[in-house]
Amino acid sequence: MKKEWFFDRFCGTQIVAYAEDGRLAELGVEREGGGDLLGNIYKGRVANIVPGMQAAFIHCGLERNCYLPLDEGGAARFSSYDGEDTSRGRALKEGDEILVQVVKLPRGNKGAKVSRILSLVGKNLIFLPETEFLGISRKITDEGERASLLKEADKLRTAGQGFIVRTAAATATKRHLKTESEYLKRMYRSILEAAEGAPVGTRVYREWDLPVKVMRDSLGGGVSRIYVGDRELYERVLRLARMRQDLGEKKIVLYEGERVMFRQFYDLSDQILALAAPEVPLPSGGSIVIDATEAMTVVDVNTGKYVGDSDLESTVLKTNLEAAREIARQVRLRNIGGIIAVDFIDMAEEEHRAAVDKELAEALSEDKQKCRPYPMSELCVTLFTRKRTNNELQTFLLKNCPHCAARKGYVLSDRYIAMCLRSEIVECFLKDYGAAIVDCNREIMRTILRDKMFSADVRGRWKNKRVYLVPHEDWHEEKFTVRGDNARILTLPDNAQILY
Repeated sequence: MKKEWFFDRFCGTQIVAYAEDGRLAELGVEREGGGDLLGNIYKGRVANIVPGMQAAFIHCGLERNCYLPLDEGGAARFSSYDGEDTSRGRALKEGDEILVQVVKLPRGNKGAKVSRILSLVGKNLIFLPETEFLGISRKITDEGERASLLKEADKLRTAGQGFIVRTAAATATKRHLKTESEYLKRMYRSILEAAEGAPVGTRVYREWDLPVKVMRDSLGGGVSRIYVGDRELYERVLRLARMRQDLGEKKIVLYEGERVMFRQFYDLSDQILALAAPEVPLPSGGSIVIDATEAMTVVDVNTGKYVGDSDLESTVLKTNLEAAREIARQVRLRNIGGIIAVDFIDMAEEEHRAAVDKELAEALSEDKQKCRPYPMSELCVTLFTRKRTNNELQTFLLKNCPHCAARKGYVLSDRYIAMCLRSEIVECFLKDYGAAIVDCNREIMRTILRDKMFSADVRGRWKNKRVYLVPHEDWHEEKFTVRGDNARILTLPDNAQILY
């Protein structure tokens, strides 16, 4: 299997894609500078305690107060910095200042979920600075190897501390484990120093951004190539690769083609756009429909045009088996977390239901995130859970439709439209035009100008080109056109703006 990774940055966004034999298998998107909240550590203050919910709400400087379960058993780090930790061994009270780590992202009108049990993630180890615990990845199955790694991790900790041994540790040397453990301990000490005297709401630790997390957690063996579409990002990926033992520098390629990289390889741009659609076709002609709700994500399986070659039960079984594999792929691609309910097509045979259960479980086992499938019910409905990580892809691709918000419709997001528009401008300049004239929705133009989305291109590949934006108040958000022109003097509307 040809395994290729693609790293790029544009429009103030970092994008990482993974393809197997040209088929998109994983996608990560993150705004530059903002990053992901998950894993960040904040100095917070207890805003209020709700005994009936066994929860406290913590002000961390985020948009909404964060939710902290009171039954998690973690010890508060501090209530003040007067030299003595007065919050240990007693219940929290309003006004206490504590360190908390985001363990679940905000969703809808709910704030982030936080924990007082801090953890710092490395490539091989997860350090628990205030939790006396030893654990090991379930993907390390050899009992002798498990025992050896746990013994080594035990040597690296002091009283009151803990480690979780990650899957990558199976190929790490003792020296690498010790070096990493010392680095994580130094990081924890720097967090405590940063929190000393800092105002409430200060982020005292920021989780690594997308490229670093991918290089740390996702790149396994067998990688064929890593293509990077930005020189600055290429140098950074190269430095990260030199820190690994299993990734040769020759596999990392700076993409310098004239087309947008995601258009040049396997029509990845079209594959990404397809993720915005709720309906996903299956190879046989059936389909699945993915619908995100407040409580869970619901997936419906349909036979569609597929009528089979023999009896109805065989037709249904084949469709359900295809659907099980595609559902596992889609939740990974779209980064769907929480509860997922799948309404498979009704099957009369119990052995057929068991076969679909097995197919889904095997497909989900390839996911790096923890998934827990449950047996199919008599109604042929299957539930499984998937750990939430960063923002679901839908928040990048889509936004609430301003025309039908009450019915919770969606349209493509401003940022994604801007990326598509940029790609069309690049294609336009490949035809040797000196100027590109873009007609688009007025709000899209304002977003591009406000966030300076094309500033890097204007300074770089468009340095000797001209780009004009012409806003239209009555155009739909998703509508735009790009045309080239070589005239020295252009006749444009008075409200047109040029990108400098």
